[in-house]
Amino acid sequence: MSDVQEYPEVFQEVRGALNPGRLKLQSNSVTFKNIKTGKVDQYQSSDIEAVHWLKRARGNCLKMLLNNGTIHRYDGFKEMEFERLASFVSKYYNSELEKVDIAMKGWNWGQADFVANALNFKIDNHLAFEIPLGNVSHSTNTKNEVTLEFHQNDDAAVSLTELRFHIPTDPNTEVDTVAEFYEKVLAKADIIQATGDAVVTFTEVQCLTPRGRYDIKLYPTFLQLHGKTFDYKVPYTTVLRLFLLPHKDSRQMFFVVSLDPPIKQGQTRYHFLILLFNKEDEMTVELGMTEEELKEKYDGKLNPEMHGLEYEVVSKIFKAITQRKITVPGSFEGQQGTRCVSCSYKAATGLLYPLERGFIFVHKPPLHIRFDEINCVNFARGSGNTRSFDFEIETLSSSVYHFVGIEKDEYGKLFDFVSSKKLRVKNIDKNKSGKGANAGTGAMSGSDEEGGDHDAYLERMKAEGKQRQDDDEDDDTDSSDESFNPGESGSEVAEEYDSNPPTTDSEDSDEESDSEPSEAKKARKEQKQKEKAEKNEKKKAKEKKRSKSAKTVSEGGKRKSKKKSKREKGQPKRPQSSYFLWLNENREKIKEDNPGISITEVSKKAGELWKKVTDKTKWEKLAEEAKKDYVKAMEQWNNREISEGGSDEGDGKDSSPKKSKKSNSSPSKKANESRAGAGVAYKSKEFISSSDTSGEDKPKKKKLRKDGSESEKELPSEPDEATPNTSEDSGHSGKSGSESGSD
Repeated sequence: MSDVQEYPEVFQEVRGALNPGRLKLQSNSVTFKNIKTGKVDQYQSSDIEAVHWLKRARGNCLKMLLNNGTIHRYDGFKEMEFERLASFVSKYYNSELEKVDIAMKGWNWGQADFVANALNFKIDNHLAFEIPLGNVSHSTNTKNEVTLEFHQNDDAAVSLTELRFHIPTDPNTEVDTVAEFYEKVLAKADIIQATGDAVVTFTEVQCLTPRGRYDIKLYPTFLQLHGKTFDYKVPYTTVLRLFLLPHKDSRQMFFVVSLDPPIKQGQTRYHFLILLFNKEDEMTVELGMTEEELKEKYDGKLNPEMHGLEYEVVSKIFKAITQRKITVPGSFEGQQGTRCVSCSYKAATGLLYPLERGFIFVHKPPLHIRFDEINCVNFARGSGNTRSFDFEIETLSSSVYHFVGIEKDEYGKLFDFVSSKKLRVKNIDKNKSGKGANAGTGAMSGSDEEGGDHDAYLERMKAEGKQRQDDDEDDDTDSSDESFNPGESGSEVAEEYDSNPPTTDSEDSDEESDSEPSEAKKARKEQKQKEKAEKNEKKKAKEKKRSKSAKTVSEGGKRKSKKKSKREKGQPKRPQSSYFLWLNENREKIKEDNPGISITEVSKKAGELWKKVTDKTKWEKLAEEAKKDYVKAMEQWNNREISEGGSDEGDGKDSSPKKSKKSNSSPSKKANESRAGAGVAYKSKEFISSSDTSGEDKPKKKKLRKDGSESEKELPSEPDEATPNTSEDSGHSGKSGSESGSD
């Protein structure tokens, strides 16, 4: 068995909400990474006291109790994973994975037990439900009742706000059971009480969010913001990260505290606490603890009296008390030597800081986007201003953040930074764009300015300019078309009773030959042909360009659907691999060993068992024999097809019926058309239709001689398949012999 087990689809309960994450069990430690916040919880295997397996409404729960009274719960496990977890826990954690039975009775009276930092309510010594006391925000007691109020989580769809316990008095004991129950709740509840003196106090600190000046008091377990209007209490357990960011003007510093859950004020949520300091201001503070206490509790990182620049002193004290690392800008440096770029987000100006593991925007509204939650980034042209560009970030959850108004000089630096972090860059050139995380760097080629790297923004600008130019040319060519003038040409449609209608341009030129010289007429005709050829070329180029574009679809014709290749009747089937031969024989055994297992889980379980098979020679030999049989069968099949195909080609019967059918369909189309020619009489539509239906005898074909006379030829009853009729006058074959009499 491996000493590492990973579970990528596990949920952790945080104040009533299930946050997805990744659980990694190692022989010496347990690590859980929250996908939503990026926070990592890690503890040693030696700290684990007990491990329990509980049933849930959806799946199973793995509960780990630590020596310090902390309980970690992970939901989303399947029943089939119990055996693997039980063997792993017993081997490396010196404990047994114990199954806890759940009470199935719907009683509301029972026994309350306090285990670690949880309250377990039991019915007949079976667990009915448990309450993490860390979620309790307030508690009150009356004569026989204790009320619990809980922290609210905005991410939870349904939240439990209040729970009351009725505790009857016991006449046999002198102990106050209500007071005892209440004290046990307060001992483990997450209730912020400002008792004792603060470790340090900072007065009149300028805050950007929440806006105003506040007195900041740091207590051992929480910090308090005391302002003129509002007071806030923030426990250190909600602090995720600390940031120290220099302002672009090089005269101020931002100190940012990331919080989850955020500070609440009515319907407003403050996910970040942003403090602003001047770089040159200094301060001296005295801590309310002795040097021995500071050394014992904070490992000598703080002194009873601290002096220095304001932002340095504050950041150092915050780092020691909250036990969080401070993040500062990394390798990025802008065009003017700054660590950030100026931009706007949602109509509010601010500063965007590219960090080593993410981006942070200060200050309204503050944003922190980690690299591991970014799907791709995009450089876009600024709207209405050619001196700036936009920077877009798209996350894995399909959220898009638009940072607009970035100066064009910052583009090269920002693009190089994004490329160095292996972030995928959106590229309009799909043939050159890469896939995955390396798409931002692997497909960058062909730029003269960036030393051979592809410049996505520059390519976009060129393409948009070329598109506008082509559209303008198309508009010019369309507007230069000659307007219709009925006086210049004759009727384009031959009239029904017209004996000699004009149908060609040569006849127009003959009519105008009397008024125009021959040279002018010839030049005019050449000019028309030249303009017509140019127009056709531009039209073809435009249609070709539109057909390649992904945004437009040509109107002419329908898209042809690709037909999937199907196996012909009698064609041999492909042979099965050694794995499938083994699976067919052991499928029923797997179902018997794992009752209730689904089809997908059968495949997964079979894959695990196949990996453990050491001797696979039997199945590989069977697979090899099946493959040889398949090759022989395919050779026979192909030889049969070749022999049949040769006999069909010799007969020549496949192509001739199609041609004859096509030739027979032409008379119906050409019978209604009028033709122009010297010395040829033309019949009206009424005469032709009546003559078509008048006789039931065999149709006769008119044949025109060179002298203009007509002869009748009796047509065969069926068309000849070998020699299809291709005569131009076949359109008159549908007329009866009565036509000759009328002529």
